[in-house]
Amino acid sequence: MFGSGLDVVYPAENRKLAEQICEKGTIITEFPLGTSPDQGNFPQRNRIISGLCHGTLVVEAGDKSGAILTAFNAVDQSRDVFAVPGRITDKKSRGCNRLIENGAVPVKGAEAIIRDINPRMFKPVTGVQKKINFDLSREEKMIFEHLDHDPIHVDDLAKAVNMDISSILQLLLKMELKNAVQQLGGKQFVKA
Repeated sequence: MFGSGLDVVYPAENRKLAEQICEKGTIITEFPLGTSPDQGNFPQRNRIISGLCHGTLVVEAGDKSGAILTAFNAVDQSRDVFAVPGRITDKKSRGCNRLIENGAVPVKGAEAIIRDINPRMFKPVTGVQKKINFDLSREEKMIFEHLDHDPIHVDDLAKAVNMDISSILQLLLKMELKNAVQQLGGKQFVKA
């Protein structure tokens, strides 16, 4: 799954790997040809990756990791979220530990994931978690105050709260999981 157009392999040193994948499988993207691998493309790409999977495993993640956003997407898509616990003093384990605190399944190895997912492999996916609950942060409350039951596009919302798109998308994903907001088609959001 590319976070760019099919003709833009990123990183460039993965071109041979991309060719090998195409020989026996496929590479997909929702981005048009020529699209560069911009930072904002990867959370969008990861939502498709989590949607294609039965579960998402987060091995290591800091507070603002893209892996956390992918886990939030998985929960929103009724997929299971697994996390490898880490040392409480390790900054790169904070995200995993927080996911576990809020309902992710702690795992030490692949066997636990297979054991959990295997009974549902050929049945409709119903996730273990219904939602991950967090209290609204100050920034999330500010965003919530600018939402209504009439849809607002993320670009307009970002301007209203004076935030960059990447930051606001991260916060909106968290808020969706808290059942505070709902995303409609075309990157529009409403109060849930």
